[in-house]
Amino acid sequence: MSDEANNTQVAPGVTEDGSERHLLSARKVTVKYDGIKEALHGTTLDFDAGVVTALIGPSGCGKSTFLRCLNLMNREIPKCVVGGDILYHGRNINTKDENLFELRKSIGMVFQQPTPFRKSIRENILFAPKRHGRIGSREEGDELVETSLKQAALWDEVKDKLDQSGFGLSGGQQQRLCIARTLAMKPDVILFDEPCSALDPISTFAVEETIRAIADSGICVAIVTHNMEQATRVSDRTAFFYMGDMVETGTTKQIFSAPKDQRLADYLSGRFG
Repeated sequence: MSDEANNTQVAPGVTEDGSERHLLSARKVTVKYDGIKEALHGTTLDFDAGVVTALIGPSGCGKSTFLRCLNLMNREIPKCVVGGDILYHGRNINTKDENLFELRKSIGMVFQQPTPFRKSIRENILFAPKRHGRIGSREEGDELVETSLKQAALWDEVKDKLDQSGFGLSGGQQQRLCIARTLAMKPDVILFDEPCSALDPISTFAVEETIRAIADSGICVAIVTHNMEQATRVSDRTAFFYMGDMVETGTTKQIFSAPKDQRLADYLSGRFG
């Protein structure tokens, strides 16, 4: 848990001078299903611009549940209740009044399985920007398509077939198309839930390079992964989850080279997971 979470002198999410402390913060976040089963216990974790934070742990430990809290996706699950504060730019978004349509322009998400729309490559990129009224001309649309696909390291592979279906691409290309589609909304946070689990090693490498480049451009990234090597390759910080608890967090180097909690040490050594 961040030491900053213990500072009770100022409002959570801001520093003493009133400036923003972290781009995105969870404060004592809990998740309950059917009002009884608590799948995630009070979890506090911070996320910053330009930083990749990996969420690791065995299956069913709460890491994906926590990730889905960060853009309020759990709200769409019947009888799921999320407690605690989720601070975005210092503002608590975990309220019934939060506009999800507006929020998800800024906090994008890429899922485990590639989910291209049944549209052309071009229309996959432009669908959301058009819906939000961000495209004023054909030229603006063309520029956004090219920029987004370049950011996702896909432009050179698809620039001559933009009007073909996204379903004609390979699995790895489809995943990068989904990343490009997310980038087209110019978010400052992107959440990745096991984005490479269905991909071959070559495609995985391409997606990992894309994730690293996205963070280097200043975007805040959180990624759930079961792949320990992937966490060490792409992340700056790592948080270990176990049985609904966020057990330990720190720099990725520290987590993997000098774990403090025995459960983390056992997990990294392969004793369970």
